[in-house]
Amino acid sequence: MAEIRTRRSGGRAARRSGRQNQPINSPPYIIRNVPPYEVLNEEGLDQIESNAETILAETGVEFREDPESLALLKQAGADIDSELVRFPRGMCRQIIQATAPAEFTQVARNPERSVRIGGKNTVLVPAYGSPFVRDLDKGRRYATLEDFQNFIKLAYLSPYLHHSGGTICEPVDVPVSNRHLDMVYSHMRFSDKPFMGSVTAPERAEDTIEMARILFGEDFVEKHTVITSLINANSPLVWDATMLGALKVYARHNQACIISPFCIAGAMSPVTVAATSAQLYAEALSGMALVQLIRPGAPVIFGTFSSSMSMQSGAPTFGTPEPQLVLYVVAALARRLGVPFRSGGGLCSSKIPDAQAAYEAANTLQHAMLAGVNFMLHTAGWLEGGLTMSYEKFIMDLDQAGMMHAFLRGVDLSENGMGMEAIREVGPGQHHLGSNHTLKNYETAFYHSSVADNNSFEQWESEGAQDAVSRANSLYKEMLQRYQLPQIDPAIDEALLEFIAKRKAELPS
Repeated sequence: MAEIRTRRSGGRAARRSGRQNQPINSPPYIIRNVPPYEVLNEEGLDQIESNAETILAETGVEFREDPESLALLKQAGADIDSELVRFPRGMCRQIIQATAPAEFTQVARNPERSVRIGGKNTVLVPAYGSPFVRDLDKGRRYATLEDFQNFIKLAYLSPYLHHSGGTICEPVDVPVSNRHLDMVYSHMRFSDKPFMGSVTAPERAEDTIEMARILFGEDFVEKHTVITSLINANSPLVWDATMLGALKVYARHNQACIISPFCIAGAMSPVTVAATSAQLYAEALSGMALVQLIRPGAPVIFGTFSSSMSMQSGAPTFGTPEPQLVLYVVAALARRLGVPFRSGGGLCSSKIPDAQAAYEAANTLQHAMLAGVNFMLHTAGWLEGGLTMSYEKFIMDLDQAGMMHAFLRGVDLSENGMGMEAIREVGPGQHHLGSNHTLKNYETAFYHSSVADNNSFEQWESEGAQDAVSRANSLYKEMLQRYQLPQIDPAIDEALLEFIAKRKAELPS
């Protein structure tokens, strides 16, 4: 991996930038030392599990335009009525618990960046799927491939994101039929962290697999998980042919599928927390069971995306209490089931990175952290209900991610953490500013924000009276200037480019 150098320049802005851009000694993922928070007791979780089983057994789930999946489910014991599948109570859980791994490793091309997903581990991942981007200089605009690559570079440089992500933004300047090739290649070339695969068509999932074989080796891909993919249910209670097609491709090759219902309560599920939780669980159980029928032992992540909605306009809302309660409930259900859990991130409805964006994103980030999420998609950059990736909010969210790192380390109960020597040294009525303990720990004692300004009014004013968005604007530009390509075997890079050229010649543009 190419060394990332930080220029030593004067001034507080340079020091702030350096704290944001210091991948050296950063952990490849978080190992949590803080237990997850629970909002329901075992009796409440039992009731929601039972309701999910009733949904599967009586209402059923549609598997559309996919005879192969229907045949597998029928052979396993499900009742098939055209495309509607009803599952005997307990069938899905039994299939999943028999073979789905509780934890797995997604291997990165730089082995030091590989992540462990599940258990007490948390992996932080950029936002996903926005057609627009925004920055302070150019405003809101359609995303380009350059924007896509810029966000990969920023994620690569950050010590607080562990994963390169997937469709960080949708590069509309590249043809739809082949943009997945440029996107997957960009993850492989501009970062050496783990990445997500294309899911917009089964053929594009196959292309992702082929590119991974070039990068890692064909045998390696069949024996190790190197791709994670986002497979969304079409709530309520429908799996469509596109998602099922991508699911089957990745499952057959032992690559991870995030089985993730996408649910706006009040439109795609009932308005109550318990009902939405039961429906989400039923949808996820049906998809995870199918993965295990296709290839027993293939890694799955129980994913969920739930938001409330404005009952006046019908627009989704974020940072509100009810989806956070759903998050805690389904996270507990995932732990009971014994599979890793995914949820969002720094979600918000705001159109710009303002106070609304900060409050809503902080609410969703912190609740996801406390719920014990293993794979936190949408950690950084999300604006406008997911329609926009913001450069400045990306940096502001990275700061929140850094705080999560610090919080999840938990309480230091070592001799140094107890600090009894310092208390004895200083004694009553004195201060600790010059104590040996303070001098020994001052550089690492507290989290240093890369965005916040904690100086006096006079100093803030003398330095330009910048708000957080302006400071984040400067930081992302400085990070991109410092970026250096990670090393890659030239023969592998050449083979990837040859494959892309061949596929683009075959695909309509």
